[in-house]
This record gives sequence, C-alpha cells and structure tokens, in this order.
Amino acid sequence: MSLAPDPRPRPLDHLAERGEGEAPALVLRGGTLTHQDLRTRVGQIAAWLAGRAAPGDRIASWAAKGEATCLLPLACARAGMVHVPINPLLKRLQVAHILADSGAVLLVGTKARLASLEDGDAPAGCGVLAEEDLLEASRGCDPLGPSDHDPDDIAAILYTSGSTGKPKGVVLSHANMWLGAVSVAHYLGMAADDVTLAVLPLSFDYGQNQLLSTWYAGGCVVPLDYLVPRDVVKACARHGVTTLAAVPPLWVQLAEIDWPEDAVASMRRLTNSGGALTEPLVRALRRIFPQARLFPMYGLTEAFRSTYLDPALVDSHPTSMGKAIPFAEILVIADDGTVAGDGVEGELVHAGPLVALGYWQDEARTAERFRPAPEASRYGGMAVWSGDRVRRAADGLLYFVGRRDAMIKSAGNRISPQEVEDAAIATGLAAEAVAIGVPDERLGQAVCLAVRPVGAFDEDALRKALAALLPNFMLPRIIRSYAAMPRNPNGKLDRNALAAEMAG
Repeated sequence: MSLAPDPRPRPLDHLAERGEGEAPALVLRGGTLTHQDLRTRVGQIAAWLAGRAAPGDRIASWAAKGEATCLLPLACARAGMVHVPINPLLKRLQVAHILADSGAVLLVGTKARLASLEDGDAPAGCGVLAEEDLLEASRGCDPLGPSDHDPDDIAAILYTSGSTGKPKGVVLSHANMWLGAVSVAHYLGMAADDVTLAVLPLSFDYGQNQLLSTWYAGGCVVPLDYLVPRDVVKACARHGVTTLAAVPPLWVQLAEIDWPEDAVASMRRLTNSGGALTEPLVRALRRIFPQARLFPMYGLTEAFRSTYLDPALVDSHPTSMGKAIPFAEILVIADDGTVAGDGVEGELVHAGPLVALGYWQDEARTAERFRPAPEASRYGGMAVWSGDRVRRAADGLLYFVGRRDAMIKSAGNRISPQEVEDAAIATGLAAEAVAIGVPDERLGQAVCLAVRPVGAFDEDALRKALAALLPNFMLPRIIRSYAAMPRNPNGKLDRNALAAEMAG
C-alpha cells in the first residue's frame, strides 16, 4: 500500500476485486468466502437484481449480519442500484417509513423480521424477499463483471435520526464510500493479512466501513451479532482478530471482563467512534491491549468520518478528537463566519470529497446542513455544517465542546427526541411528552421521558406500548409523570428545566 492514499474514486463494486483470489474475505457461520468467491457472489447477486429492477432503484435490506447484508452494498453498486440498509433493531413502523420514504422496490430480510410487517408496511410496488431465497436464486446467475458506473452516481442511502421528526436518508455516492474505504485503510495501516471483527451494525456508516476498508486492503471480515460482550472476546481468540471497532458503551463492557492472552495476542488496532472515550477507559484499554494502537475518531453520517487521533498521542492527549482524516478538510468557524483562532470555540465544518450528496428528497433539511464551504476552504463546493462546537489548540489538535441540537446520543445511536415523543403520544396514554438525554457513564446519554398522562398514569402500560413501537435502544430508562409540564416564558415546554430535573 502506497504512503499517500489514491484520491481517484472508483465505482464502489471494484472493492470486490482488491484481494488475492484464494485468501479469505468473509467468514460466515456456514463457511468462508475467499476473495474469488466474493467476486463471484457479488456478480451473481448483481446479475439477479439486474433482471428484476432498474438502474437507480432502491434495494433495502433488513437482516442480521450474513452473506446477503454483507454483499448487497457491492452487489447493488455493481447493478447500478441504490442500497438502503435498515438497522435490524428497528421495528415495523420505522421500517415502513424508510421503505416509503426511499421508494424501495425490494426489501430483503430475515423471515422472522418480514413476518412482523403488517398490511401496508411495504408500500405498493415494493417486493418482499427472504434473504435465503435471494441467495439461492442468485447462485444460478452468470456473474456481472466490474462496473463502469460514474463514481458520482448514488450508491447508498443511510437513514439516521434527525433532531426533529422521523429518520432522514443521507445520500452517498460511489466516490463517498470508495474514498472513505481508502482513507480509513490508509490511516489505520491495514494490510491483506488483517482480520476485522465486524460487531457494529452494517446500517451505520462506521459499521459498513468495517467491510469496505478491510476489503480495500485485501483483508478478511468476520461479521458477529453478539449476545453478550464475552462473545466478542471468544471471537477475537477464535479468529485471530487484528482489528476491532466499537462505540464507548461496548468498550466499557469489554474493559470490565477478562481477556485471555489468545484473544489479545493478535490485536493490532482498536478504533472508537460514536462518542468520546473517557480518560479512565483509555487507560483500561491501553492496559488490556498494550501492543495495539488505539484510534479515537469523530464522524457524522453526512460526511462519514472527519477526524482521528494519532495513537502516538493517545496517552498524552486522551480527550482530543485529533486531526482531519485523509480527504477531509476540517475548519472551525466562529459565529461571525471567520476561521476561529487557537483555543476559540466554533462550529466544526467538514469540506471535501467525503461530504454526502444531501438528504434524500428533502431540500429543506439539506439546505440547513449542507451549505457552501467557508471562503477559507481549499476544496470549496458544498460542506457539512455539523452544528457541533469544537476548539482547535495551537498544535492543531481538535477538542469537542458540545452540540447545538437536542439529539440524544446513546450507546452510539443518534436518537431523535421527537421520534420518542411522537411514539409516546401515539400510544394514547400521553397527552404531552418530552424526551431528554441525560449523562450516563455507560451509555454516554440515557433516554428519559417526561409525560403528562391521559387519565391516571400507568407506567407499566406506557412502557409496554412504547416497546411495541420503538427499538430497544430508543426506550426510556426513566419515565416521569407531570400533572402540568413546566413551560418557558414563551409557553413552550421547558426542555432545559426538565433536563435539569432528570439529571438531578
């Protein structure tokens, strides 16, 4: 691998061509796919899709980590279609919204998940297919070879919670995803003999890049849907894992259990995103994995990844976000629109080729977040104005200050308060609702809910009703009932007062 990452984007499906033919590429429960198998299976699935959908059509997947979910990002790209991965933890209401909003023509999923859908959840014109049936049907197809698609074409739509309302789709091009893989593979120093344990959801940009950056380097991915943290330890030992990515709540759990030598010996690097690591957690990970390099990182779906901290600086600067990753330009912009000076708080603005194309069919929200790059930008064009407040030290290292919006970040998940509030109202048991994120050592933030009930307050009934509407990671840890909700001088529900009470 060259010292400087190649800035020329390719069609995303060309990642299937990177590895040596007989070297392992994907370790599944039912067997291992070599890189030659990867090429063949991506081509066969792409050929099957090409016979049943048109270029530009959206193909959704809603399943645990398996052959279909791992290969569809490249197979859809090869067929000229747009992959829409859906978090397998989501429930039918969120899935129905994503299918309708994206205009998906096909949903591929596990049979149990598909069975949970009700009439009307999959819109007219959207077929539903079990993943086993897709895999079986595609095996008889003649594989499509590498594509020549324009790297600027759309390759995927990743749905992420917004600060208001339902999830919004971030539109990614082939170039966005290809260059993201190139960037990460280079600054992590990945190689063809690396083995990545993929524990993060493949519906996240961070999770999906576990596959893409490893395959760019010609390495091997071991997907894992773990039940308990010890499953991760066992998998690291069994497969000689060299690369492990996680979010802070999982790192907390992993740091609390014993790691035998055979689970640690092969580890070369640890990566973290989805929230900041605390100093005690950094120290614990450095103790457990003394020979592994630790990469704290910061990212946002709208621009994939923005910064990483050089592992050589982790011990001396454990709270820093680091500096820009390859292909990213990071500016700190003061409130007057100028570049903020050293030590001065400003908004993090990300420019360059990793910036997404915008939000799917949502011009208003796209215009809010995707705006012309600051005059000081060397890239120009459109930039992502993150809303996150940071400061840059004299040595160029960045430090996180806080968020402007009300998004709740819990266990690496971005949660819209309004989505939780709308679900509470939809139960018919709450007349008013406010969702708040409060600091939590293990989760980063915990979801708490304040409600003015309809009639007598029945917490058990409300929790049961919410569990039917929301995925587990959105469910509130604490629910408090109010006869009258606090309001600010403008008559609006006082989120700040409720947050102070919840945190007390």
